[in-house]
Amino acid sequence: MATALTMEGIEKSFGANTVLTGVDFAVEFGEVHSLVGENGAGKSTLVKILQGLYIADAGHITVDGVQVKQGDRVPAKDLGIGMVFQEFSLVPSLTVSQNIFLSDDSVNRFGLVNDREAKKRAEEIFAQMGVTIDVNQVMEKLPTAQWQLTEIAKALVQDVRILILDEPTASLAQNEAKALFGLIERLKSQNIAIIYISHRMDEIYQIADRITVLRDGKKTLTDSLAALTPAEIVEAIIGRRHGGHLARHDRSENIADEVLLEVTDLSIDGFLTDVSFNLRRGEILGLAGLMGSGRTELVQALFGLTPLQSGDIRLGGKLIHPTSPKKVIRNGFALIPEDRRAQGLVLDHSVRENMTLTLLGQFSQGGFTKKARERDIVARIVDQLAIKLAYPEIRVNTLSGGNQQKVVIGKWLGTQPVLLMMDEPTAGVDIGTKSEILDFIRAIADSGTSVIFVSSELPELLSVSDRILVLKDGTILHDLNPADIQSEEELQLSVQGVSHV
Repeated sequence: MATALTMEGIEKSFGANTVLTGVDFAVEFGEVHSLVGENGAGKSTLVKILQGLYIADAGHITVDGVQVKQGDRVPAKDLGIGMVFQEFSLVPSLTVSQNIFLSDDSVNRFGLVNDREAKKRAEEIFAQMGVTIDVNQVMEKLPTAQWQLTEIAKALVQDVRILILDEPTASLAQNEAKALFGLIERLKSQNIAIIYISHRMDEIYQIADRITVLRDGKKTLTDSLAALTPAEIVEAIIGRRHGGHLARHDRSENIADEVLLEVTDLSIDGFLTDVSFNLRRGEILGLAGLMGSGRTELVQALFGLTPLQSGDIRLGGKLIHPTSPKKVIRNGFALIPEDRRAQGLVLDHSVRENMTLTLLGQFSQGGFTKKARERDIVARIVDQLAIKLAYPEIRVNTLSGGNQQKVVIGKWLGTQPVLLMMDEPTAGVDIGTKSEILDFIRAIADSGTSVIFVSSELPELLSVSDRILVLKDGTILHDLNPADIQSEEELQLSVQGVSHV
């Protein structure tokens, strides 16, 4: 195979902060090369240099035989480099087809999109991807998964020779991810080079030919996937032998007999039907299911974000009415939402401000804020969760995804919740942070807090949960004991509704 891209000795610093040191990276035409590393390892900076968003301080870049002049931005579009970022860049009020071709001169005349041509070509690209999306629908009416697919389609309509995919399956259901993998194979056969960024080891082994690992801004590994074990890759990622975070832990001695939460016949029109379950104090209840199964709607209903059609909810035997988040927070409920950036953080505020949003009443007296107490609590939580930051006043949008997620978790610790609900808390975080979050879930449950844990990562559910509820089409299909499940495949069949475990 011919070389599509060579990056040699790449250096990049922001002020006194060195982000990349002597990084070498190359990808061949017709190859999928996975770029991995913990959040903050330098992956984003490297691909932003390749996109022309940053200029490398030192090093050489050659794209399809064309050497980029040192000190210049990489002319990504001219060189056929396309990028699908993890965060969306679509216009909510425009249709799918209009978004795809908004910056495409072939269908865009004088700032206007030729709708007929755009619709025709959009349908063709989605057919190529193997997915079905209504190209006439406005984006704001579509689920997150279809936003991701539209972003991918938007990149593919350009004449790309090198395609960068940043966590492309983070918002996709299994069938959609499978269609994407099929598309990637077709792109490989068309001799397109693909740089695939992901934290999901199973995906990497399924789709990638080679892998490069970055840690603390340096390359620690490049090799064929066939020559490496997952343990070797993880060691290169985190710098130590890794094991145990997905091992089963017997927590039976830490679970009280007392029922903390009792849900009876809970229904939400179009989302949930007669959902009933109990949760004991100190118990970790996993929620499994496909996208659209009702898991997110269930925790949102318990947190007062979605009105109930019918059903009873009792906390410690007392009937409660979750009509608003403010009300259930007083009852000791906390929610780590699925979309941390849109729902869990105020991005242009500091870490301190975000972390104390739920505690303002504790720090304010007579219109004044008790700064010393506020600083002490923030410092304790930062230390407890091992949040990496220069200082508490730094804006939260400058942190890595894993550290942002820790801030979301941290803002609830000061409230000392009796029930902590976590919706996909490890999505889009590196393997080291993922391990820390799973350890935190076990630790807070050991302290007596009950946890409802929503995850699409079946190994995590099997490892962390004391019980697993499988939801399908808004109903509880199974109530499972993870100790009785022999394999991930067995749970997968249950989630698919194929087999009763």
